[in-house]
Amino acid sequence: FFKHFRSPQQHGPQAQPHSNKSSGSGFIVDAGGYVVTNSHVVEGGKEIFVILMDGTRHEATLIGGDAKSDLALLKIDVNMALPTLDFGDSTAMRVGSPVVALGNPFGLGHTATMGIISARGRGIGSGPYDDFLQIDAPINPGNSGGPLFNVKGEVIGVNTAIFSPSGGNVGIGFAIPASLAQDIVADL
Repeated sequence: FFKHFRSPQQHGPQAQPHSNKSSGSGFIVDAGGYVVTNSHVVEGGKEIFVILMDGTRHEATLIGGDAKSDLALLKIDVNMALPTLDFGDSTAMRVGSPVVALGNPFGLGHTATMGIISARGRGIGSGPYDDFLQIDAPINPGNSGGPLFNVKGEVIGVNTAIFSPSGGNVGIGFAIPASLAQDIVADL
């Protein structure tokens, strides 16, 4: 993850291997089909598809991406109003607060994992928006762009990176706080 922040050497956030296909996660923030994900999930993509929970596959248009925050906004066209998720107050989260991460780890799809906030305001050397929620909920390649929920079911973060010498989960993950994501998504 976060290949543009650190190369996959030593003990930093791990780069996802380059391939012709990549997978990630995302979530719908507007009933008209706007989907939030990570910029690194769609970076360089010639075609982008979103697969909904019901298994339907939709071609997506990249509305905008912000590499510095690692956020992107996609749009899918469907003939119905889609269910949406709401952003919550990430500033209210404290160390020890329970969280649930949703995503598509290793392409398995629709996977929920639970953990806690391990630290707030964590810097990982990523640049101007280096202010992450550190979590111990298991996230792995494919979880990028997925929502991190509080106990009220509000999105308080966007799962983004892991710290791992092996490339798999070791209990140290990072999420962009909703307080930052919400403003950038609105700008996009």
